Amino acid sequence: MTKVLACIDASSYATSVTTLAAWASHRLRLPVEILHVLQRRDAASTRNDLSGAIGLGAKGDLLEELTRISESEGRLAIERGRVLLAQAEEWLAAAGATGVSAVLRHGGIVETIADREAEAELVVIGKRGASGQFATEHLGSKLERVARGSTRPVLVAPRQVAEIDTAVLAVDGSPSASRALDYVSRSKLFEGMELHVVSAGPAGAKQDDLLAGAVARLAESGRKAVPFAVPGRPEEAIAAHIERNPGSLLVMGSFGHAPLRALIIGSTTTAMLRTVHVPILLVR
Repeated sequence: MTKVLACIDASSYATSVTTLAAWASHRLRLPVEILHVLQRRDAASTRNDLSGAIGLGAKGDLLEELTRISESEGRLAIERGRVLLAQAEEWLAAAGATGVSAVLRHGGIVETIADREAEAELVVIGKRGASGQFATEHLGSKLERVARGSTRPVLVAPRQVAEIDTAVLAVDGSPSASRALDYVSRSKLFEGMELHVVSAGPAGAKQDDLLAGAVARLAESGRKAVPFAVPGRPEEAIAAHIERNPGSLLVMGSFGHAPLRALIIGSTTTAMLRTVHVPILLVR
């Protein structure tokens, strides 16, 4: 893999995305590609006085005006995108990132990320987008689709990022958690970091074996980890552990259940994304 893919928009999360991209670039010793996607917007939605436009002549004028609006908005969106990318490039350069490149694309965010991530070691994206400024406990509409569809680990940026010194790996025995464990054991991202292996739920031999196995797996790769058994629901117990350890990065398996099942009974991944306010690395 040859790059860190940082996906930014005009939201307040762009700063935290670039901060995490610079951090990941430094640790992985990889260049950063900054991606900004321009999505189509309905020009009619920008007007409030279309209901009175009736008659053939009026409809013809209306179509011409909508075309002009669409073209004007398109040019403005391109210029805004270029400015946004230029600011991100400048910030990353100041943060010491090397090999920074910027990509501006038209299309769907999910589809474009899927196309650009082929050579990425890591995808960095904000927890919410430009339309989610005030929905503080809701996730961005595209985040789950990106996390479910991506073949790469996805690093989700919160609104603010503190200096990271500890990786908290959540284990539950699921296949995705096992892949997250494997990623932590081999990735340069975690070299020299303090590692916590956390299992939430009722205490017992099963939980002890799960933690011991994870710690042993990391030890095989030369990485020392401290096990923590925390009682309670994962979204509450792991969140509490992270609050007790400022400067943490949470690593966990991503969306172990199918979307329909998650819709019916809920998703632990979604709950963790909502309740934990530190960077979260999702591994599928």
